[in-house]
Amino acid sequence: MIDRSRRPAFAEAKPLRLRAGRRALGVLLLAAVAACSTPPKRAQFAELTYAHLPPFRLDVAVVDVIDETRPTTAAPNVAHLFPVAPATAAARWAKDRLVAVGAGGSARYTIVEASAVEAPLERTTGLKGMFTTDQSERYDAAIEVRLSVRRPAGQPSAAITVRAERSQTVPEDATLNERERVWFDLTEKLMTDLDARLEAEIRRTLAAFLR
Repeated sequence: MIDRSRRPAFAEAKPLRLRAGRRALGVLLLAAVAACSTPPKRAQFAELTYAHLPPFRLDVAVVDVIDETRPTTAAPNVAHLFPVAPATAAARWAKDRLVAVGAGGSARYTIVEASAVEAPLERTTGLKGMFTTDQSERYDAAIEVRLSVRRPAGQPSAAITVRAERSQTVPEDATLNERERVWFDLTEKLMTDLDARLEAEIRRTLAAFLR
């Protein structure tokens, strides 16, 4: 007579292997979900400074840096999203390059405008658009500053106003990190233009106030 109550050992192992397999699959699925929900690491950007450039030694007792811009987060304004805002870079330029070395008078560096706006661009439509990567937005940035030198009463004074503008487009598939890189580069190039124009104007118009 055959004892059917006794089963081979391998009959018990099969369900155990199945359960172990399901647990492993569950762990992999959870890991995949976690990877998808983890935000990408934000890029780090260098600080824009100008202390490595020779300073302008002004024959005044004080240099005031004034920001007259009216920042807003309302669309299409995007300057507040930049890794280094145009106004911040413009103010840093003055603090690094303008030095008061005189006994009287004052200089005022005023940030008149420091803007960045987003403009949507036309995209390819229809079937062709499915296979085309368009430039989806254009960013227009501008900085305008005024530098005035006031001497004691009865002595000559002078002022200059300098403006720089730059634009850059981004593709529609740009990631946040790629977009921030474009914004950082835009500010950096804008300040390179502004620096060159300020230096030229200071040496041409304000030469009498330099030491």
